[in-house]
Amino acid sequence: MALRPYALLPRQYDDRKVLASTVDAWGRTLWLICRDAVFPSHSHGRARPEPLGLPFDALVVVNDAGAVQERELRGVTVNPYRIDALPNGRIVLEGRSSVGDRNAQIFGRDGRSRRCFAMGAHVAFMMADRRNNLWTAYTDEGIYSDPISSAGLARWDSGGNHLWGYWPPHGIEHITDIEAVNVTDGAAWAVYWPASPLLEARSDGQVRAWAQPVASPRGLAVHDDRVLLLGGHHRGSARQDGFTTAHYGHMADGEAVIAEEAVLTMPNGDPLQGRARPVGRGRNLYLHGRTSKQWYVLGL
Repeated sequence: MALRPYALLPRQYDDRKVLASTVDAWGRTLWLICRDAVFPSHSHGRARPEPLGLPFDALVVVNDAGAVQERELRGVTVNPYRIDALPNGRIVLEGRSSVGDRNAQIFGRDGRSRRCFAMGAHVAFMMADRRNNLWTAYTDEGIYSDPISSAGLARWDSGGNHLWGYWPPHGIEHITDIEAVNVTDGAAWAVYWPASPLLEARSDGQVRAWAQPVASPRGLAVHDDRVLLLGGHHRGSARQDGFTTAHYGHMADGEAVIAEEAVLTMPNGDPLQGRARPVGRGRNLYLHGRTSKQWYVLGL
């Protein structure tokens, strides 16, 4: 089974200066570009672009079904790791801050900063929906070190006000590390360590969970009672396959049952090369290729 191309950063933009990218709740692809990006040396891993200094001005390139628009952001005070679009034309960034623990920043339609606030440490996912909810999920480093991150999964309003933190239903272990997240309107879905339950948390406070057999998946898509888990391995097996296998199943009677599996490849049949976390939006999973300029899609 092959991924399908979804969106490509236009040639006139330098993909080496992309600080963050995502596919938003409306299906638009966003790239955050720093014109004066630098590449600090690191002792491990590939160097990622960073702004020359803080604050800085950035360019948001938006691909909406092939129509490309630009947005200017002025006075960015975080070194951005994540970007997403909020309702009413606003943009939210999360990253390393120059103003204490205020590691998130919201910009208005005019590109000017509206608010800086603390979103918690070690954010793994930051995703907004179309109903003014902003969902965040955290790695184990944040869960065990930061009071905001300690819930593992949190919900904010689109103004950056903290509204909710996860607490597990009776008989289910608490989040110690988030593995995969999917956001639909009014709900966040997640799979987390240690038990890898499939969790649905709704904005009205309802929480449901299903047992499922795939440990450590990297991506998650949901639609009605169907579920797609990308990567990971069956519980009890030591085999890890990264993004290689797509596990298809359905939810019933408190359990997600895997009914089919397929090997996933690039459109030309090559093995998957991406390492970034996939973006799950309802029935679709969006993945990078080797760089942040190209997005691919896999759907239910």
